[in-house]
Amino acid sequence: MTMIAAVAMVLSINKVNAQHKDETTGFNMPNLNPSSPLADISGNHIGIRVPDYEAAKKWWIDKLDFRVIHEWLYADEKLAYLAPANDNSFWVEILAGGKLKPQPTYKDLAESLEEPGFHHICIHVKNIEKTVAELKRRGVSMVGNIFYLKDITRKLAFIADPWGNLIELSEVILDKETTN
Repeated sequence: MTMIAAVAMVLSINKVNAQHKDETTGFNMPNLNPSSPLADISGNHIGIRVPDYEAAKKWWIDKLDFRVIHEWLYADEKLAYLAPANDNSFWVEILAGGKLKPQPTYKDLAESLEEPGFHHICIHVKNIEKTVAELKRRGVSMVGNIFYLKDITRKLAFIADPWGNLIELSEVILDKETTN
């Protein structure tokens, strides 16, 4: 096979792949851009300020089965990276200590949308009903009920940590018949 034929075949395969829904996202993903000057950017973690380091660490471990990756001190703060039970590609960084202002707590999702700035982090799940049932069993605070958002083909639910930080649970639904 000539180099030109090989390149044409790869481009053809990439074009075909781009036209099919990605099973992990549910979207027709645009081609990657490895020639970008910023091509080395990727997601790593999100930092969440909490008033109680040990309680926050315990909550993420006990309620969501996250694992402690690394702990350290910085100035008057304690910090830790935590990762989900079976994923090393996304971390939560908890930061505790120093002076904190009170954060609002929300009874429903609509109320939470009235505040500017950081809103939530999102965690993908394979079965939202099963996950929510387990989290309820563990005493995790739910913010509303599971709902289906057709525009993004996902079932969603929101939970809150003990300090009101919102965490979205998201299940990709590729079946167009879902109306839950």
